[in-house]
Amino acid sequence: MRSRVKKAIPILATMVLATTAITTQSFSIDGNGQKAEAKEFSKKEVKQNNPTWLAGDHHVHSEWSVGWDNSTNPPTPIRGGDAIYPITKNAEKAREYGLDWVMTTDHGGPNHSKVNLEQAYPELLKSREAVPEVLQFFGMEFDTPAADHSTLMIPKVENESQILYDIESKFSKRDPFPNNGSRDTESTMIEALNYMKQLDEDEQPIHIAHHPSRSANGDGVWGQDTPQEFRNWNDTAPNISIGMEGAPGHQATAINRDGSQKPNGARGSYGNYPTMGGFDQMTAKLGGLWDSMLGEGRHWWITATSDSHVNWRDGGGDFWPGEYSKTYVKAEKDYDDIMESIRKGNVFVTTGDLISELEMKVQAGGKSPLFAKSKGNSATIGETLTIPGKSKDVTVTIRIKNPNTANANGDKPTVDHVDLIMGEVTGKVEDRSTATNTTTKVVETFTKKDWKQNGEYIEITHTLKDVDKDSYIRLRGTNTQQTEPEIDPRGEDPWTDLWFYSNPVFIKTAK
Repeated sequence: MRSRVKKAIPILATMVLATTAITTQSFSIDGNGQKAEAKEFSKKEVKQNNPTWLAGDHHVHSEWSVGWDNSTNPPTPIRGGDAIYPITKNAEKAREYGLDWVMTTDHGGPNHSKVNLEQAYPELLKSREAVPEVLQFFGMEFDTPAADHSTLMIPKVENESQILYDIESKFSKRDPFPNNGSRDTESTMIEALNYMKQLDEDEQPIHIAHHPSRSANGDGVWGQDTPQEFRNWNDTAPNISIGMEGAPGHQATAINRDGSQKPNGARGSYGNYPTMGGFDQMTAKLGGLWDSMLGEGRHWWITATSDSHVNWRDGGGDFWPGEYSKTYVKAEKDYDDIMESIRKGNVFVTTGDLISELEMKVQAGGKSPLFAKSKGNSATIGETLTIPGKSKDVTVTIRIKNPNTANANGDKPTVDHVDLIMGEVTGKVEDRSTATNTTTKVVETFTKKDWKQNGEYIEITHTLKDVDKDSYIRLRGTNTQQTEPEIDPRGEDPWTDLWFYSNPVFIKTAK
């Protein structure tokens, strides 16, 4: 993994409007030592200089998710045939709904690698100039061999367009014409990951599975994506294939153009087995597939996206980027830093702007020299705490921003309760189809009576007593009174059922 290199702020970044200034200040004294002036740093400067929670969306479609005229040979791409908005429009909406970064992920198809290279990419460059406030990554919704779709997130390097072209043209199962299906095998996907892994370190993409159980036919009756595939991908390229969408897009499928509810709309377009609180069953089920992966000690992270094609106001089933779902990454506002933090799992997700910040610090108790020298003195989301000794109390400090501001629906949702979830890390499973972790449980549920309210922040401290096994902990919260996320009925108003999830902190004991 690349080491972080502190980047100097471009001169233009220091010339932002004073209206965006916040209270971070530095002081200068004149030559006579008589006068001190306060210099305020803009929000933009602070984000560029310091890791902050940056909201984003890595699954957004533009008009270059084309339709196809199959009367020609080869088929002719039809601009706007699937998704309808220009890349710049998506970026403008991302800015409007509070995103710091976004990514274009257009569908593939016969020879679509050329569409991305020759048509979509030049439009992305124009959009970066038109909406510089939003960092805009290049990538695609990969037609994953032997599986459903997935993100390919390309680092912002000089040859980013060629990197994507090479991967799509060589490995996307729908790119060849004529297509005989020979690429649609798991061996092709493993070959693709090995190819990506051999790229220079600063050119390696991120791969994240999309709507992983949308094709599932029941509870744990998997469709195109399976636990075996996820494990194989992660084993092959653990720094590239790093996770899945916890909350899929298409969450506005039950909303009509006029804002009324559509009785038969299925959240996420999960027409077979529904989402649970807007989250995929692989994530939402306590002790389910996600916990099974974490119980192996895998760095397998979750995200939340819009999958925007056509907004609900225009007759579609989608929210704009950032309108409903947000993936928050703790990073400097810099392309490289965002990607590195996603790889590390320093990420939490939320729907409906239920929260906007989430800090979780995990620390072993004690003041011995061994403790002081321990590399695992403390850890946060995506990290590992190594505790000195075979058993130790572990203190968990949680700070959540529950902003008293209206979301895109005009609501001011509040957190009803927060669950602290813990599971054991027991090592790799023998049966790679395993999708359960029986050790996972809610160890504590916090409500208003259990936390301290400090302005817009909820502050919680909890001690895990005598931790003596390798483990992980994660957080989950909601505005509902549901003790577990329930199956979403058709026609449900997504704004009434909001959740946030953190990625885990691992705890390693001395053996």
